[in-house]
Amino acid sequence: MCLNRPVLTKFLEKGWIINVNKVFTLLVFAGVPVSVIGSLLHWPSVIMFVIYCVTIIALAAFMGRATESLAVVSGPRIGGLLNATFGNAVELIISIFALKAGLIGVVLASLTGSVLGNLLLVAGLSFFVGGVKFKRQKFNVFDARHNSGLLMFAIIVAFVIPEVFSMDMNEGRTMSLSIGISIILILLYLFALFFKLVTHRGVYQSENSEAAHDHDEEPEWTKGKALLILALSTVAVAYVSERLVHTFEEVGEAFGWSELFIGVIIVAIVGNAAEHASAVIMAYKNKMDVAVEIAVGSTLQVAMFVAPVLVLVSLFFEKSMSLVFTLPELVAMVSAVLLTVIISNDGETNWFEGLTLLAAYFIMGIGFYLL
Repeated sequence: MCLNRPVLTKFLEKGWIINVNKVFTLLVFAGVPVSVIGSLLHWPSVIMFVIYCVTIIALAAFMGRATESLAVVSGPRIGGLLNATFGNAVELIISIFALKAGLIGVVLASLTGSVLGNLLLVAGLSFFVGGVKFKRQKFNVFDARHNSGLLMFAIIVAFVIPEVFSMDMNEGRTMSLSIGISIILILLYLFALFFKLVTHRGVYQSENSEAAHDHDEEPEWTKGKALLILALSTVAVAYVSERLVHTFEEVGEAFGWSELFIGVIIVAIVGNAAEHASAVIMAYKNKMDVAVEIAVGSTLQVAMFVAPVLVLVSLFFEKSMSLVFTLPELVAMVSAVLLTVIISNDGETNWFEGLTLLAAYFIMGIGFYLL
């Protein structure tokens, strides 16, 4: 009996996903014990750095599968929020341990890397992969415009203001300014969630958004199992992340990487691996509302929640972190926001727009590497 093309394609996709999941499962069950053994036996830092990174990425894939199972029963907006939240949880954990170790430059650079990675790498790869399969993909234009305004506020207003004002301030006043801005950002982020999920839930729902949500799709895991795996994975990530942070200095010396490059590229990619994979998979399935919500929603969460929380958490450590980025970091983030807003504001995309975002990411990556 001959299978028709859609059935055959779906069968092949499912088989590929199962194989990838098996690989990540093997990496988790091998990586976590090896990470513990290697740290106890004091294996070379470069080797442990690779093991820790691979293990975190594999754990992030587990977290991505769990959040995708929860997303099936909760819709694209909640699903995107869950993916972004648990994806950022990995980076938040790494950053807290980096703050504890006094690596403030790495933390600020990783926040920059998250913004660039989500807006340019994740969105770009999602648009490109989805665009290769579908010539034209649409997503909720109202969400796109709402997110654009928040992006402009969170990056261009809340991040640039501390840089400009701190020029004429001492360290204490700069820290006070950062704390005030952090509290405002967190409050506005919570109000933004309340707006989208409560007071205006469904008001700006597009037909495409409804069509993209497959009501017949079955979750891979039950709700209870997914939540248990999320909890266990988060604990494992916390342990491995704490060990990973202590390898940064020696790895940087071995490869000639600056603190800025480690934060912007390495930590950002490793810390956001779960949402990176989830967004691309969603775009390939033509669920662009979820893909865009993961990429842009994650950026907003980093800028309006993760960064402010880290500023407040740093108050409990020996060295406090102000919300003041370097000039290259600020220029890169502002450029990424403006490019993303221009490309996404029409509510549709294609592979060439994705390639444009990817090109911007690699240009900035080369720049940070050579700094």
